[in-house]
Amino acid sequence: MSKKFVKPNKQNTNSKGLILYGRHAVMSAIQNPNRKIQKLVCTSENAIELKKKYPNLNLVIADKKDIDKLLPSEAVHQGYALYCSELEGLSIEELCQMTSIDKKCNILILDQVTDPQNIGAIIRSCAAFGTKALIVQDKNSPTESGAMAKAAAGTMEFLPIVRVTNLARAIETLKKNGFWIVGMDGYAKDNVDKIDKNAKLAVIMGSEGSGMRRLIEESCDITVRLPINEKVESLNVSTAAAVVLYELSK
Repeated sequence: MSKKFVKPNKQNTNSKGLILYGRHAVMSAIQNPNRKIQKLVCTSENAIELKKKYPNLNLVIADKKDIDKLLPSEAVHQGYALYCSELEGLSIEELCQMTSIDKKCNILILDQVTDPQNIGAIIRSCAAFGTKALIVQDKNSPTESGAMAKAAAGTMEFLPIVRVTNLARAIETLKKNGFWIVGMDGYAKDNVDKIDKNAKLAVIMGSEGSGMRRLIEESCDITVRLPINEKVESLNVSTAAAVVLYELSK
């Protein structure tokens, strides 16, 4: 079923959820049974394919300029804007239960990383290298958004995300459940290849500006660094995360 475009809404969220955009993010969300789909605003060209694949999808046909009006000015939507629900995350207890029989696995923790596109890129790397879940602190991390989903290129749909109130307390819970806590620190003595990969690992990455907070760093069992050229001060946090997760997957 398809309808004509009626009225723009310039926000990236709606009263019951959010608006995702971009082909990969939208197509993955449509295929996720945990997403409640309200409607998909798309161009007539995109509607041809969508009607064949998803005949029961509520389609609203619009031109690209009208879709532009629905989204932030910098959004690259490729002719797709999906109104849908947000995903429910895991609790820290559910994550521990999910990994209880694993002898070897890794999860990633972000301490005050606030850029949605960086987080989206990190989600994509987590999915690519088999990371079990991503943990963020609720008040210091952006909520799910179209920009984050676009940067994640569809992988947000199958990577569990745990939002916690108190990050230090969550780390203590992980320790009690057999995780070894690894902090990434550019000034650490040991390189990342010193990590024992045959273990349950929780890797913490801090913000690009200030790194991990003192209390979080003190909770680490070990801190390690990436061995980069001394002429380069640091890497973007999403790039650094990709390198670390690749190293752990080897």
